[in-house]
Amino acid sequence: MIARSGPGPESTPGPDPGAQLLALYDEAVADVYGYLYRRCSSAPLAEDLTSETFLAAAAAVARGRAPSPFTVGWLIAVARNKLVDHWRRAEREQRVLTVLSDDGLPADDTWDAVLDGTVALDALARLGPHHRSALTLHYLDGLTVPETAHCLQRSVGATEVLLVRARRAFRHVYESIGAGEEER
Repeated sequence: MIARSGPGPESTPGPDPGAQLLALYDEAVADVYGYLYRRCSSAPLAEDLTSETFLAAAAAVARGRAPSPFTVGWLIAVARNKLVDHWRRAEREQRVLTVLSDDGLPADDTWDAVLDGTVALDALARLGPHHRSALTLHYLDGLTVPETAHCLQRSVGATEVLLVRARRAFRHVYESIGAGEEER
């Protein structure tokens, strides 16, 4: 019988997942914050959501539910979920405070315009969270309508209706901002 000196390969601990996430933090925090800021245009909100993202990532690591190895892409996906959660909360709060009125839906929105990026971001920031989330996921993140519906936890039909309403609201806000700039 051969005696072993020291631990065998079966007892060699792997890299500490918490330390791996901490090491990725320095590399990823600017990317996560930038992703969130471009979509919500609010520095304090982007900071809060960045914190929530890393807390959720740490919780996933602690539960053993994080992918290995950790990547910036995974953290961006966590950030997207945190942003969607924020929009859902804001939408619920807005529903409690106001009753949305609808005057019917147009059959098709054929608005064909070249948009000014700065005005478009300003218009997007002025929309309610439910409209902003649908437009951001579908047009900025490039998700299909079914993927957008999945993120928003809505049916595909309800998401299509939401996108029509959101485009209409965006157009109204965008044109009102543009009209305000022409008067200056």
